[in-house]
Amino acid sequence: MTSNLNESEATTGDAAILQLRAAGYALVPPATLATVASLHPGDLDALRDSWEALPPDAYLRDGGRYRFRRHSCFTQSFVAPELSAVAHRAHWQPTTYNALHGGIERWFEPIEPRVQSARAWRQLLEALGRLFAQVSPVDRWYIEAHQFRIDAANGIGRPTPEGAHRDGVDFVAVILVQRRNVKGGETHVFDANGPTGTRFTMQRPWSALLMDDARVIHETTPIQPEAGSPAEGRPASPAFRDTLVLTYRAGAFQARSG
Repeated sequence: MTSNLNESEATTGDAAILQLRAAGYALVPPATLATVASLHPGDLDALRDSWEALPPDAYLRDGGRYRFRRHSCFTQSFVAPELSAVAHRAHWQPTTYNALHGGIERWFEPIEPRVQSARAWRQLLEALGRLFAQVSPVDRWYIEAHQFRIDAANGIGRPTPEGAHRDGVDFVAVILVQRRNVKGGETHVFDANGPTGTRFTMQRPWSALLMDDARVIHETTPIQPEAGSPAEGRPASPAFRDTLVLTYRAGAFQARSG
């Protein structure tokens, strides 16, 4: 396994497409992500405060209380180009893709309307949809958006408690929103059909990891406070990792059959 992906960052949208085709993943720096979405570098920062209002994830089966999230769904049509929010629905995955949390309908609170209607939000989702459609042409994407906060102020936080996994979609974008006072959180990307892969730690806000879900498996290692556990009787300092995870699937949303 190689140790660093920084040398092969995709500095243009075309480079990201070439890397997705060649390797099944691409790491996109913040300036490139903004350019792909036709945004100024600071435009996405207007969304950051919405991560302060994420409810706790009530479905964690490892007993943890470290994950906070919101979830909403969209469709993106290329016949009559349009991004549309759909009625709020459960997030569902089969156990073949998520052995820990699969097989159950998980109803998370929706992403706030002000976020869904923000220009930066819509342009980001649309731009990534267009980029992925250049790798695998489709008439329509079924998009699930997840806002995550992994909190480590009082101990260990696990970005991927299910371990190394695929998501059961066509493409995945993992976008770092911010890190504060944490160490760890190393991302691993493996070839789904072989031993090769890479590892790196996303540090820069609005950098993005783009993945072809059929070709790679991914995970992120636990995070913990940089200064260790807070002293007894004293409040913990903020220590968290915020991400936006977007999945793009052709055909339909994943759902329980029948």
